[in-house]
Amino acid sequence: MTILVIAEHNNEALKADTAKVIAAASAIGGDIEVLVAGANCANAAQEAAKLAGVAKVLVADHSCYEHQLAENLGLLVADLGKNYSHILAAASTTGKNFLPRTAALLDVAQISDIIRVESADTFARPFYAGNAIATVKSSDAIKVITVRTSAFDAVEATGSASVEAVDAVHDSGLSAYVSAELTKSERPELGSARVIVSGGRGMQNGENFAMLETLADKLGAGVGASRAAVDAGFVPNDMQVGQTGKIVAPELYIAVGISGAIQHLAGMKESKVIVAINKDPEAPIFQVADYGLVADLFDAIPELNEKI
Repeated sequence: MTILVIAEHNNEALKADTAKVIAAASAIGGDIEVLVAGANCANAAQEAAKLAGVAKVLVADHSCYEHQLAENLGLLVADLGKNYSHILAAASTTGKNFLPRTAALLDVAQISDIIRVESADTFARPFYAGNAIATVKSSDAIKVITVRTSAFDAVEATGSASVEAVDAVHDSGLSAYVSAELTKSERPELGSARVIVSGGRGMQNGENFAMLETLADKLGAGVGASRAAVDAGFVPNDMQVGQTGKIVAPELYIAVGISGAIQHLAGMKESKVIVAINKDPEAPIFQVADYGLVADLFDAIPELNEKI
């Protein structure tokens, strides 16, 4: 039994999600190989080779994989994946984009967003916004799986796998990279941040998020938001935490002015420690919070910033 893990990277370095997907692969058992598909991605491949449990790293280095277009990457993974029992990727924007195409090309069902491995063919995944857990058993010869990385701890960088080039070039010609508008920030990404400070509709406007940014900078934290805050135009949607945003599980999650709708809780309730600040004592967020402060955030946050 050999498992193929598709690496998440930016062509220069691996993203933290890869080490967590490898943890899920380790729970399945068997040999683990990692595919790094990109352009000028040798450094990312070397990082992958150091992850514990990895037996081999395959490198598909070609311009057609530079932006990990789903059409091209899906073809590559389907081509290579015929020789594996399992194909795993993170349940990220990239993974959700190309892996269903791979499953269709292999004529198998995809199992999405697993949070636990029961056995080599049985997995647990959440549904109903995380309020119920389904146990799914697959009889397909090749199991195609996306992993909710917040449910797994990253493996250590203690390995020394071999690195092997893959010559396969799959340029479908169906899509082309045009441009990307990326938010640049010195703060950690939400998916990898140890601490996250999030604001909700209670922030009242985007300018008030400055006080959360001050707090985040003092804590070395990422800044998130509820869907209500994003829909109101306070902050861009790449900051959204929740069922339709980013799924996070930091060591500390501070929810400020967030009522705690079920969709938001689905994206952060696995956090190790949750702190909630809200002036409504009946807010649902307090049901999942380890620590709750019933207070006006416009009093509490400035005082907190002053004391930290």
